[in-house]
Amino acid sequence: MNNPLKAYFLASEADPLIKVGGLGDVAGSLPLALQSTDPELDIRLVIPFYQSLQYQDAPLQRVATISLRHSNGSALAEVYETHLESLTVYLIAGEPITQDEKIYHPQASADGFKFTFFSMASLELPMVLGWYPDILHANDWHTAPAIYALKHKPELKSAFNKTVTVLGVHNLPYMGLGAGDALKAFGLRPARNSSLPEWAQDAPLALGLLAADHIVTPSPNYALEILTPEFGSGLDEFLQRRAAHISGILNGIDPQRWNPMTDAALVANYSVESLASRKINKIALQNELGLNADSHTPIIAMVSRIDPQKGVDLVPEALQQLQDLPWQAVFLGTGSLALETQLKDLQATFPERVRAIMRFDAELGRRIYAAADIILVPSRYEPCGLVQMIAMRYGAVPVAHATGGLRDTIHDFCDFGEGTGFLFLNPTSEDLAIALRRALDVYARSELWYELQQRGMHQDFSWQNSARKYLALYRYLVNQRASETGGDV
Repeated sequence: MNNPLKAYFLASEADPLIKVGGLGDVAGSLPLALQSTDPELDIRLVIPFYQSLQYQDAPLQRVATISLRHSNGSALAEVYETHLESLTVYLIAGEPITQDEKIYHPQASADGFKFTFFSMASLELPMVLGWYPDILHANDWHTAPAIYALKHKPELKSAFNKTVTVLGVHNLPYMGLGAGDALKAFGLRPARNSSLPEWAQDAPLALGLLAADHIVTPSPNYALEILTPEFGSGLDEFLQRRAAHISGILNGIDPQRWNPMTDAALVANYSVESLASRKINKIALQNELGLNADSHTPIIAMVSRIDPQKGVDLVPEALQQLQDLPWQAVFLGTGSLALETQLKDLQATFPERVRAIMRFDAELGRRIYAAADIILVPSRYEPCGLVQMIAMRYGAVPVAHATGGLRDTIHDFCDFGEGTGFLFLNPTSEDLAIALRRALDVYARSELWYELQQRGMHQDFSWQNSARKYLALYRYLVNQRASETGGDV
């Protein structure tokens, strides 16, 4: 490549500005990691200027006013520039965004106009700035309309004729179904007579999948799984036809943010060289939660959204099958009221063993990572998953369903001194119980357990690994486009 690469990263959230789910971690970390890996890279992040963001005390500069046409007239977008460290961030405001108190609604139909407005404004901004990216990297259904628009609006197709589009798919089932009317309002018609199923021809994510030059999932295994009926959400046959344009690149974590040596939430800091100090955190958590304080009793923990996708419903029956063994269990999270009730009922059944804390509590989550011996990740599907990476960083051993990114990041234990956790193949209570029994058996063999913890803590899940792979993909795609068009990059 002759010139520095320019990348435009679109997302509906980015930590620390705004974070609701895992996408916030990605959008808040990956652009910075890309910039750190290639200092010449000109990467810019754009997110909605939500109402809650407007109360933050951050330096802002208005850089553009954009008028967007739609079926009922026009909508005005104001664009502000701020920075995350050295990263340029654009915040897009306008009535569809700023008048909505929620980031996400349960139904995509309620968010369709807001995120289509955001996507279309994101495309107008480079034309105002005179800055045209080599790569436009959109994420999930909320920004997928931008990719579809580039291929189907002649004026945009012409302006961005050298731009390669990448669509990050972090959770395939969330397609934005019901947002089709909002797309039409901004001139984005359904993809009639396309290779998409009829029901998906006005779904934002499906349209992005159809139009994107390349598709990226947050783990290599998930990239393969979405090609199957079990995980393809009805798009498996369509995605099989696009398989040559699908990659899986593992998400990462920030090793400075998740560091037991410096974490201020912990009672005692420790490292892989001072694992004995970890027991102080265990005793402290047991005292905090009113459990019997015994460093020898294994703590099984789950820090998770309380949702069927996360396999929470498998846990109560699995633990009941292990009544003959010593253990304590701690659950932290919020979500399905029915599943929260199941966990509370489990606590009522085992009041001396179980604590179900049904709330969001980031500081307590950190203390749990530093105290638990076993972290449960029994997800039915998991595009990537961060819990298992954080857990290993803190010396907790994951017991997980062998799916998606869990299979990519956890090596199943064997007696030959290998492995970083325990995997089970079928998402059933019986298989989870068997895996937990295996883990508890190794826990009773303290030398083996210590080595298992050490191997987990030595794993490198930093964003720099992911950034190198993304940069290689970006360069390949841009060079491929240049060779097709006969232009210089």
